Order: sequence, then C-alpha cells, then structure tokens
Amino acid sequence: MSPLISPRPLPPSTSCSLGHLFKWGLLISNPPHCPSMFFISTFLIYAQGIFVLGLPFALVQSGYVGLVLLVLSAWFCNHTGRILVACLYEEEQRVRHSYQDIVEAGCKGLWPNWPALGGWMINVAQVIELLMTCTLYLVVSTSLLSDSGMAVPRSVCSLVSLVFLLPCLLLTDLRPVSTLSLLCSLAHILISLLVMLYCLSRASSWSWSSLSLSVDPEDFLVSVGVIIFSYTSQIFLPSLEGSMEDRGQFNAMLGWTHGAACIMKTLFSLLAVLTWGTETSEVITDNLPSDLRPLVNLSLLAKALLSYPLPFYSAAEILQTCLLGGRGVSRTALLVRTALLMTSYLLALLVPRFSLLMGLTGSVTGSVMTLILPCLLHLRLQWGRLTVEERLIDVCILSLGAICSVSGVICSAGSCSHQKKSTLPN
Repeated sequence: MSPLISPRPLPPSTSCSLGHLFKWGLLISNPPHCPSMFFISTFLIYAQGIFVLGLPFALVQSGYVGLVLLVLSAWFCNHTGRILVACLYEEEQRVRHSYQDIVEAGCKGLWPNWPALGGWMINVAQVIELLMTCTLYLVVSTSLLSDSGMAVPRSVCSLVSLVFLLPCLLLTDLRPVSTLSLLCSLAHILISLLVMLYCLSRASSWSWSSLSLSVDPEDFLVSVGVIIFSYTSQIFLPSLEGSMEDRGQFNAMLGWTHGAACIMKTLFSLLAVLTWGTETSEVITDNLPSDLRPLVNLSLLAKALLSYPLPFYSAAEILQTCLLGGRGVSRTALLVRTALLMTSYLLALLVPRFSLLMGLTGSVTGSVMTLILPCLLHLRLQWGRLTVEERLIDVCILSLGAICSVSGVICSAGSCSHQKKSTLPN
C-alpha cells in the first residue's frame, strides 16, 4: 500500500458522480488499483455498518420469513451488483465509469433530453439516500445521548449532536475523517462480536417463541425496507471495481463478501432475538446490561458522529457541483451545506424512530438504487446478449423491488404518521 494520496479532480463527464465521491471516502488511503483483499475488507466494513444494529428488531417484526429475507436479499443484491458492473462494459471494454454514466446510457434514444434528465434523477436519488443516511446517524447519536442517563429532553440531545456536527460545514478534506471513521468501524465490529458473545453466554435461556410465521403486514413491509437497506452498496461498486488490480475477480469477490455479510447479519440478528425475544430494542445495544451499555454506547456515539461527515460531504459535493458548478467552501456553498445539515436535523426530529426511518430509506432509495434500476438498465443496455433465464431473473427482481418499494413507503409513512398522532397531547 502506498501512502495517502490526494483525491483526483472529477472528470467533466462524471462531475456529479457519487462513485468518485465515495472513492475519496472509502479508498482515500489506497492507490488507484487495490488488491482483492482490500475489496473484501472495505466491503465487509461497509456492510457491517452501524445500521446492522437495527436488524434484530426487524427480525422480530418479520418472524421466520425475515430469516429467509436476510438470505434472499444478499443473493438479490449480489446479482444486481454484478449486472450493474456488467453495464459498464461493451464488448469487454469498460466504456462507462459510474452509476450516472450507466443511467445516461440507458436513457439514450428514449427522448432527446432524457439522458440529461436521467443524470439529474440519479443525482437526486443519490442525494436523498445520502441525506437519509445522515439523518439515521443523527437519530442514532440522539438516541444514544438520550439513553445515557441524562435527564434532558430528546430534542436537546438532538441539538447537542447537531452542534458536534457543525464543523462539517467547513470540511474540505476527507482524509482525517476517513481514517477515524475506519478505526471506529473496526471498533464497531468488535462491539458486534461482544454482543454475540454475550448472547452466546445466555444460551440456556434462549427461546424461539418470539419468531413466528404470522406477522403484522405493516411491520413486515417496514422490516423488508430495513433488511434491503442493510445490503445497499451498489452506489460505490463501479468505482470499487475500477480500483481492483484484477477486475476479473470482481464477481467472485462480490459473491464471497455478500455471503460473509449474510452469515454475519443472520447470526447477529438471530442470536439477539433468541436472547431478548420480544423485548428486543430498535437499537440492540439498548438491551445490554447496565454495566456494559455505557462503554458500548459511547463507542457507538463516536462511530455515528464520525461517520456523518462521509455521506454529508458526498451529498454536499454533488449539490455544489450540480447547482454551483464547482467545489470548495464559498458563501453560497456554505448556504447549501447549512441547508443540507438542517434538513437532516429536521428529519431526525420528525422521524425519531430508528427502525421506521431505516425502513423508509430502504423502501425509497434502497429498493430503487439496489433492485429496480440495475435490473432495468441491464435489460435496456444488454437485452440482445441476455438469455431467457437472465431476462426472467431481472424481471422478477425488478417486479419484487417495485412492489416492496411502493408498499414499504406507504407502510413506513403510515407508521410515522400514527406515531406522530400518538405523541400529540390530548
């Protein structure tokens, strides 16, 4: 591995590409071509992010079907990751470099201005997903602060988290944040192992009664969004594949990493549900004993606050490049960044429940970016090269993704509305 390198300037054709922005955050410490083991470690750290803490609660809500979904979602996302990267190539030549390039190519020939419109749409979807991710980090940090034993309202805890994040407005270099976030991600993996070890120590009291085949349809559809969101990675796969020393190993590495992530997520969720049953919290660390919880929550709080700048910086760069035509911190750029920061803060106040917001995010952008668009673009760009079986698989995943997206948005939004009404004074 070579020492830290400076980010490359964005090419004009991909100036709004999220892939390059994520490349700065995830691959900032590595040369343009990384070995396969770095692919595995980067993907697994990403896949085992802080949002895995919401999977046990989703499994309680979805029952035995949730176990099947954890495995099927891994297979679906592995398949859509492969076909998305396949859309970068024409006759074994890599002619595209980002998700945006693929969307623009798929829109060509449909209508005169559709390629440009498709590029804007993918940027909007990417900004929404990044904004939702920022909001989730704020919700997690607020929950951890409010559960720390301090007798202060949740709104005050949210405001304290916001104050800690104000330096993001002046962020011009991701390298220091990337290093700290990577260390916190490794610490988070250790925390996940600690939770699993604690669950194993309680094996004598395990009960399968909290898992059932009959589940509430609304809770189930929200849980589907949570599970899908936990596997979303397509937005940075084009850049990650382009950074591999041997791109021919991409499909194998993607399969191994999705398989490993699936095993870890399923084991983590199942052990937690067997241990705490229906008492499983939306953030699983809330179930830990009082002597373990403060240290674990402090580590997770640091992880959440240090992870926030990565999606925030990427979303700000997309908005600045598309709206202002440049990067850097100017007065106008500060206004854009302030609006972005305050929007995530207001969303965190409006939807304070971690599971609902995660389910809504998975249904809105997770399903679209991870399941629907890759299949749609694969069918559009490579129809003539696909077998009947491949076309059927794409159509099936596309249809399931559309159903899950629409129904998940309705159920998540409905649950948010019910919660708001229940919290209003009589």
